[in-house]
Amino acid sequence: MLRIAVAVTALALATPVVAHAEIYSWRDETGNLVLSDRPKDGTAERTYAVGTTGDIRTTRGTIKTTTYDPIITEHAASHGIRADLVRAVIQAESAFNPMARSIKGAMGLMQLMPATAIAYGVTNAYDPVQNIRAGVAYLRSLLERYSQNEELALAAYNAGPTAVEKYGAVPPYRETRDYVKKIRNNAGAQPAPTRIYKVVEIKDGREVTRYTNTPPK
Repeated sequence: MLRIAVAVTALALATPVVAHAEIYSWRDETGNLVLSDRPKDGTAERTYAVGTTGDIRTTRGTIKTTTYDPIITEHAASHGIRADLVRAVIQAESAFNPMARSIKGAMGLMQLMPATAIAYGVTNAYDPVQNIRAGVAYLRSLLERYSQNEELALAAYNAGPTAVEKYGAVPPYRETRDYVKKIRNNAGAQPAPTRIYKVVEIKDGREVTRYTNTPPK
């Protein structure tokens, strides 16, 4: 499923293969243009023929610096997560489009589902600061859940914790496995395990949680 608001991502083939398919388009309930390889309810506003894929290649390597780097760096550091990992998740989820919205209702840069946004106190999921704050906090919760295993945390981010726990591993869904592989390629290999400490402080009468690799006093 592809959306103009997100961006159209080219899928690479190890060996160029001639493929013929069709892309269907329609407007969702908010007016966003949706592109899909399957028609919605058997209908579509327009149909586009897709020819060969021999000239299509993916873009690999380090993700470029963006306007959101200061926000990413701040929240990644406060949660003890690699900034490169957060950038790679955003690239995979929304291609850095803060107004991205999926057909399933996921919103913003880190494609927060409505329930996740509510759980993390987000009032505007299209606000980059709120979206990245909540997305990084949710990713941290998944890393804790799976003992800092990035592959399982990423799989849960994509397919949900229930699917990961059902299989006890990355689910055998092609979309999820491609998602995990893409992010790992862009973010680089997971570094050697580092002990992360969860510190809860009281500020202005409320609990504030932060993460650090420095042992608390």
